[in-house]
Amino acid sequence: MLVKLRPDGFTLALFAVVAVASVLPCRGDAADAFAIATRLAIMLLFFMHGAKLSREAIVRGAGAVKLHLSALGVTYIVFPLIALGIALAPDRFVSADIKAGLMFLAVLPSTVQSSIAFTSIGHGNVAAAVCSASLSNIIGVFLTPLLAGLLIHAQGAGGEIDTIAAIRSVVLTLLIPFIVGHLSRPLTGRFVDRHKAFLGKLDRGSILLVVYTAFSAAVVDGLWSRVSGVDLATIAGLSVLLLAAVLLVSLTLSRVFGMSRADEVALVFCGSTKSLASGVPIAAALFAAPLVGMLILPLMIYHQIQLIVCAVIARVYADHPEPAASAAE
Repeated sequence: MLVKLRPDGFTLALFAVVAVASVLPCRGDAADAFAIATRLAIMLLFFMHGAKLSREAIVRGAGAVKLHLSALGVTYIVFPLIALGIALAPDRFVSADIKAGLMFLAVLPSTVQSSIAFTSIGHGNVAAAVCSASLSNIIGVFLTPLLAGLLIHAQGAGGEIDTIAAIRSVVLTLLIPFIVGHLSRPLTGRFVDRHKAFLGKLDRGSILLVVYTAFSAAVVDGLWSRVSGVDLATIAGLSVLLLAAVLLVSLTLSRVFGMSRADEVALVFCGSTKSLASGVPIAAALFAAPLVGMLILPLMIYHQIQLIVCAVIARVYADHPEPAASAAE
C-alpha cells in the first residue's frame, strides 16, 4: 500500500519544476525564448500523439457505443456539473482562482495512456478504452475551449476568453500537428513503435517545459502571494470528492446500461481520469501566461490523486475476476 501511495517519478519531476520556477523564474528575453520553445514543444508533443495512435485499435474498439457515449457524458457533462456545484460555494471557503482551476480541470478530455494502462491491469476492454480515450481527446480540442469560455468566464475568473481565437489557437497548435502525425504513421509508425521509451521521455520533457514556462509567468505575476497552504489542502480535498463522485457515476452508468465487466472497467477509468498531457498544452493555448500556472495547479494535484486511486481500483478488478459462468455469459 505504501508503494502504491508513493508519487511516481514524473509527478515528483513536475513539483520539482514548480519549485525551480518559484525560485528561478524566467523573465524578459528568456521568458520570450521559453514561450517560443514551449509552443514548438506542444506541437511536437501532439504530432507524436498522432503518430502513436493506431487506426486498427480504434476500429477494434469502435463498436462499444454505450461505453463511448457514457464516457463522453461523464467527461463533458457530469464533471462540469459537479464543478459548477463547487463554484456555488462562497469565496471565503473556495477562492475564485481555485474555482477557475477546478472548472478548467472539469472540461478537459480523458487521459489516453493512463486509461489504457489501468484498463489493461483490470482486465478490461483495452481496444474500447483506446477508442474512447482517443475520441475524448479529439473532441476536446473543440469542446474544451467552448466549455472553458462559457463556464470559467461565467464565474468571473480566469480572465475573459475569446472563444473563436482560442479554438483557432488550439487547432493550429494541437489538432493540426496531431492529424499530421497520424497521417504520417505509414512513414513514422515503425520508428514510433521501436522507440516508445524515448518518446515517452520526450512527452514528459515537453510537459515539464510547458509547466516551467507557465509557473515562471505566474510566479512573476505573484502566484504564491495568492495561494496558501490552506488553498492547496482545499484543492486536494475537492479533488478527492470530485474523483469519488465521478467514479460512482461511472460505475452506476455501467450497471444501468448492463455493460459487460470488461466495458465497465474501461468506463470507470476513461470516465474518471483527466489528461495532464492534453490539459497543460490546452491551458497554454487558451490563457495568458500568468494565468496558466494557477489554472493547472488543481490539474496537477488531481493527476496524482487519480493515479493513486485508479492504481488501487485496477488491482481490485484484477484480483477479483468474474465467476466463470458470468465471464462466459
